[in-house]
Amino acid sequence: MERITDPGAMRIWTDGRRRAGARIALVPTMGALHTGHLALVRRGAAVANDVVVSIFVNPIQFDRRDDFDAYPRDVEGDAAVLAGAGVAALYLPTAEVMYPDGFQSQVTVDRITTSLCGAHRPGHFRGVTTVVTKLFHAVQPHVALFGEKDYQQLVAIKRMVRDLDFGIEVVGVSTVREDDGVALSSRNQRLNPRERQAATCVPRAWSHSICLFSWTRGSFFFVSICTSK
Repeated sequence: MERITDPGAMRIWTDGRRRAGARIALVPTMGALHTGHLALVRRGAAVANDVVVSIFVNPIQFDRRDDFDAYPRDVEGDAAVLAGAGVAALYLPTAEVMYPDGFQSQVTVDRITTSLCGAHRPGHFRGVTTVVTKLFHAVQPHVALFGEKDYQQLVAIKRMVRDLDFGIEVVGVSTVREDDGVALSSRNQRLNPRERQAATCVPRAWSHSICLFSWTRGSFFFVSICTSK
């Protein structure tokens, strides 16, 4: 597995593989990998010849410094897992490479990102779409894979790719859950036992509800109709 830290070197690697006729899949991550990420890798291997995984804890999508500092990191452990999964290249850009001195350009997807999570995390989705744009430019994939766990993010990225003519296929992959129904997430490592137990109320609530989504004027609306069981 190649380990690449520079966007120019990443493009050179991809250019070589493209010239050889390979189809490239990208799985963007922030590391602290779990089996949900590996599901994305497996799907990527099914639709492409080479899978590239990026690991970058993106500072501009965090609205609190303490949250960014506390995000779990295990690059060497992640690299070993990815090598065992048959990943062709691991892209590990630094913050200095991604956001050099004087950086001031950002990519914004309007309307889709203003409700739900976006209403409570100002600037979060702007940070996501900006970093994904930079990863797309460096890796130049044919297809990119994202988990449906972060569904609003997935929809925003699909909108951005369509609006800005990236020419990249964006594929959503079903959420992977623990045995108790809690969605796998890198952030779960930060939960204490009491918080981890409390998290099970979310999948239990879903299982006792009829959940309806609608899309109106660029925004999501969620309705949960409780049912007795």
